[in-house]
Amino acid sequence: MILYPAIDLMGGRVVRLAQGRFDEATTYEPDPAEALAGFARAGALWAHVVDLDGARAGAPVQHDLLAALAGASGLKLQVAGGFRTGAQLARMFDAGVARVVIGSLAVEDPDVATALFEAFGGERITLALDVRMEGGEPVVATRGWTEGSGRSLWDIAGLYPDARHLLVTDISRDGMLAGPNLDLIARTTAALPRLALQASGGVATLDDLRALRDAGAAGAIVGKALLEGRFGLAEALDACA
Repeated sequence: MILYPAIDLMGGRVVRLAQGRFDEATTYEPDPAEALAGFARAGALWAHVVDLDGARAGAPVQHDLLAALAGASGLKLQVAGGFRTGAQLARMFDAGVARVVIGSLAVEDPDVATALFEAFGGERITLALDVRMEGGEPVVATRGWTEGSGRSLWDIAGLYPDARHLLVTDISRDGMLAGPNLDLIARTTAALPRLALQASGGVATLDDLRALRDAGAAGAIVGKALLEGRFGLAEALDACA
């Protein structure tokens, strides 16, 4: 299982939200470049970087910063936040980004999202579906988690046969250090075996990482637990092996 140490960015600073609420952001001391350099020193190969301002706006806000980080980090970056056009994706790939995340666009404009998959290929785009559990079913949220789509994870994922990577976040777990939604991960890997599933939300312990690996996740996104020193990155990488 690949570990994706994660940083979220607001106004150029590293932050974490609680359950996607922008009014409950905690700012952390390392600047983004320092945080990524620390990940590389610990042995990480990948990092996940989110422009929260862009995610909320549905348009580029910190894409200059993402491009600069891609060129300087020495890591394979998976970046997210407000990507909606082929030109925006091409700029990231030209800057050295390994994968771009498509989230709200995949829900709101499937025709455009499908065209991006066709243009760039499923290995370079991660389909990200952020969900709230409603009546036991994962319902997709959009626009930085501020709006509901009324559609299920299964419905939206089924629109994209060219996708190869799926990032699923249980919003209720994100930033809460309450453990991942293992049932959701197991259900998703069983229902969508063609997709390499990245699990996001709730990781608090090394045992959480091992449980995600055993549930079939191909990757795990970990942010707050690392930023708050719940465990070290080197330990986490070992737990994912």
